[in-house]
Amino acid sequence: MLMKLRLSATLAFTLTAAVCLSHAETCGQLMSPKGLGLSYWTLKAALHQVVPANSPSTTPNGGLGFPMWLTLIDGSGRVCAVVTSLDGTPKNAEVTADIWLGSRVISAQKANTANDFSTGLLALSTANLYAAVQPGGSLFGLQESNPVDALQAYAGRGREFGTEDDPLVGVRVGGVNVFGGGLALYYGGHKAGAIGVSGDTSCTDHVVAWKVRNLIKGGSVPVFGNFDKMFQDITYDPTTGLITKASASGFGHPTCLNNPTAANDGGSIVH
Repeated sequence: MLMKLRLSATLAFTLTAAVCLSHAETCGQLMSPKGLGLSYWTLKAALHQVVPANSPSTTPNGGLGFPMWLTLIDGSGRVCAVVTSLDGTPKNAEVTADIWLGSRVISAQKANTANDFSTGLLALSTANLYAAVQPGGSLFGLQESNPVDALQAYAGRGREFGTEDDPLVGVRVGGVNVFGGGLALYYGGHKAGAIGVSGDTSCTDHVVAWKVRNLIKGGSVPVFGNFDKMFQDITYDPTTGLITKASASGFGHPTCLNNPTAANDGGSIVH
């Protein structure tokens, strides 16, 4: 109960502070109480609010109802915070017991991608890249660029993963990811870093990231607003799994297991 009160109070603070700064590019600016106030506990509160902790039978975001990782990076690609939706922090516990360990680095990779390929004019989510990087797509090969720095990505002690002392904090881990879960942050129309979410299906990752971004008031997208939604305009043959109709938009994404519905996608998917 004490932790939940702390999370709620921290989130409430950020909802007020987040509108006070329209230009933020460093972790210091993003996380300062005088800036956007996106602290570790603020982010954890937002993620905890969107993803019911330790409740795999509850799927308000579609998917599998699994716990999530969320990574915040600044405008230069430096990791500012890594949190999970699990109750408390995993320090002195087995971090891999209840959450996909591989999704930690993927969440950072998604944040890096959304930040790298979004601008002040156009927000691109990682979900927008799926179709474009397929053979014949306009961005084929993009996923091979800017590889993850493995020495940075897997350094440190496992018991610190997902805590305020996560070894990724302060480094530029890099990486390009081409499925749902990464969104750039915008305050006052200015890009101010990005968040990446991973731990469930890629469609649910996108939905959770979208809902968290709304909670932390980071969805003031630029001129071409809401292009970073997930466009589910790819058709597959249910028997062979082969694409029968290419993405009409050119930036589409396939559906997922227990695909999020219009009732629980928070407005983040164009079905």
